[in-house]
Amino acid sequence: MKPYALVIDDSRETADSLAEMLKLLGYQARVAYGPRTAMNAVTHQFPSLILLDIHMPGVDGPEVCRYLRRDPRTAQVPVIAISSDQQPEIISEVMAAGANHFLPKPISFEALEKAIKLVTKGISSA
Repeated sequence: MKPYALVIDDSRETADSLAEMLKLLGYQARVAYGPRTAMNAVTHQFPSLILLDIHMPGVDGPEVCRYLRRDPRTAQVPVIAISSDQQPEIISEVMAAGANHFLPKPISFEALEKAIKLVTKGISSA
């Protein structure tokens, strides 16, 4: 059975594109077009990888990451934070919230593949 990955991004175009890349990398990908949908999705099926947009309306990426880290069922799931905003303070906040890696948008297939290899081997980096 393929590993399950969850993409959380309020941009449908970005989320769908990332899901397609994940499928090419051997994942069963599911998309949540916002944080509330994502939190609901996580309670029904626990992913083995999460791609998380930092800036979303309502609940931002760092808060979603803190939520995931508080739940014992998702506390160890690798989280790759994604954003076009590359300000050091923003990246620091999401990493402090528990993200394992940060990828700047737009995300290339090669960059995504490399990041997944890093986080699934337990290496955290910004």
